[in-house]
Amino acid sequence: MSAVPLPWPPALEGTPTVAVIERALQRGRLAHSLLLHGENLGTLATVAHAIADRLLNDPRQPSQYFPPKQHPDFHALRPAGKMRQIGADPTRELIGKIQISATISVRKVAVIYEADRMNVAASNIFLKTLEEPTPSTTILLLTTRPYSLLPTIRSRCLHFRFTDAGSGALADADDATRALWESTRARYAAWLGQLSAGVVEKRAVADQVLGIYGLITRFNTVLNAATETIWKTQKAKLPEDLDDDEQVAIETGIANGIRQKLFIELEHTTRAFAQERLTAGDESVRRPLTAAIEKLEHNAALLRLNLNEAAAFEDFLLTSLRLWSKR
Repeated sequence: MSAVPLPWPPALEGTPTVAVIERALQRGRLAHSLLLHGENLGTLATVAHAIADRLLNDPRQPSQYFPPKQHPDFHALRPAGKMRQIGADPTRELIGKIQISATISVRKVAVIYEADRMNVAASNIFLKTLEEPTPSTTILLLTTRPYSLLPTIRSRCLHFRFTDAGSGALADADDATRALWESTRARYAAWLGQLSAGVVEKRAVADQVLGIYGLITRFNTVLNAATETIWKTQKAKLPEDLDDDEQVAIETGIANGIRQKLFIELEHTTRAFAQERLTAGDESVRRPLTAAIEKLEHNAALLRLNLNEAAAFEDFLLTSLRLWSKR
């Protein structure tokens, strides 16, 4: 087998973050616990495997090379079950594995995929391991939601953020999907304009209500199309030895990341709509703007608790109908 280290994600090659990690690895001074976070679980997994490869394999002994995930001293913990949580028993099992001596390497590596999925019991159990580090073990926590972790866990890790190249919620989507999203944002802004202008006909009221479900349909179409397109692109870049569970986790992480970004861009559209009117001296939009943003942020937070994105968007739009309608 080749002793050439696994490559870093192409977009991260030569970046300051990777340079810091490489220097720490060369000096043998990498922290005991690292929190790797960013928007894309696939990128985080590739970084974690590259780190594990450099810690576990000695380039001077190519005959003893193992791909990281096949290495006897590589241990992993990931969400499981319908709720996709990391429970207490699997956490105890991982801790038991890293507490024993390494098999063939001088170090052990434990990777916790989607670390924010640890339930309370698992988090408290895991915290004790961070407080009393196991000798010669490096723990890598991967998450797209670092602030969902216990503050006490975050405080005991060295943080590294990895941001994919590109800008906007759909930077990696196809042109048709991006065009549909931009037209959806325009329709949403026009819908807000209709609400704030007031209506005098019952038919206009009905059109505004029906407009909600047109926006929901477009939102779901954009989310599904973007997830499919971006997942195909990311899947082609992933290591061939990823198992099915890990691929599902990465695809789910992509979908979660996209929908959060879409909600952020909805917030920007809402603010831009209101700001134009505030600049023109219309103070009546200030209160509904504040309430709408609070509702949007609340529903975006509920998405992290597995609330369906269509239900979250519908609830936000129905609330907006009440907030922005001029009486």
